[in-house]
Amino acid sequence: MAGPLLTTAFLRKLDRLALQTRRAMAGDLQGERRSPKRGSSVEFADFRPYTTGDDIRQIDWNLYARAERFYLKLFVAEEELNVHLLVDTSRSMAWGDPEKLHYARQIAATFGYIALNNLDRVNVTAFGGRPAAVSGIRGKRGAVTLFEFLQRLEAGSTTNLTQFCRTYLQTARSAGPLLLCSDLFDPGWRDALRALTARPFEITIMHILSPQEIDPPIEGDIRLVDSEGGPAVEISADLDVLQRYRDTLRDWQHEIETFCSGRGIRYVPVNTAVPIEEFVFAQLRRAGIVR
Repeated sequence: MAGPLLTTAFLRKLDRLALQTRRAMAGDLQGERRSPKRGSSVEFADFRPYTTGDDIRQIDWNLYARAERFYLKLFVAEEELNVHLLVDTSRSMAWGDPEKLHYARQIAATFGYIALNNLDRVNVTAFGGRPAAVSGIRGKRGAVTLFEFLQRLEAGSTTNLTQFCRTYLQTARSAGPLLLCSDLFDPGWRDALRALTARPFEITIMHILSPQEIDPPIEGDIRLVDSEGGPAVEISADLDVLQRYRDTLRDWQHEIETFCSGRGIRYVPVNTAVPIEEFVFAQLRRAGIVR
């Protein structure tokens, strides 16, 4: 695809952001995140009694003067997070103006860049077409690898979202923040999202729809063709039919949101008509996903 996914000016603004995680997670290497492990950062966490073999340099002598017992100071370890970016490349994503797949690339690029800028590890996987993945990207220079990978993604055919999520659950080396970018046009979306909750991922769903799907600009007798091979449907698009469509779409989004809320999953409806910069700095900040 011609042109960069994100402009240089936008990237400079992203340098000031961080992903907002709701709980501490244990990572692998030294980074900039709070971890449930105890380490040697400058942020105090707790005390514990001294035992033979402990480093006497960690003894709190002020506490010893009061309690006449030896205690060690414990500090919060700062470690990287493993951030997981899952991008739907099924055929239905290659539709809309602006196109859903391009917007999914932009969202994944945004999250990945923020994570890399904060010394986290990024793993990105495309599903729905030919399997593609790149893992273990680290450091701000890794953004080039991330962007080039995302730029090459093309829409494939159909996908089994449930099977993909179950496989990813088994193969992902460690849990962490997980971002799923998809239009969720898969009847098994409930089983898929339920599968992801079997491990302690901190899941955010970007439910991506185009403006033409949210408010179809159609009228009269129309034959609708399923881009993923389902049967064609002929309709008469009058005002009543269009209103029932909007009501059904709203009910479906509410159903997904309710399902996610009950499982600790963050659900974000996405309209590709909203410029990516506005989406990030308004909607995602307001939702507490970035800060």
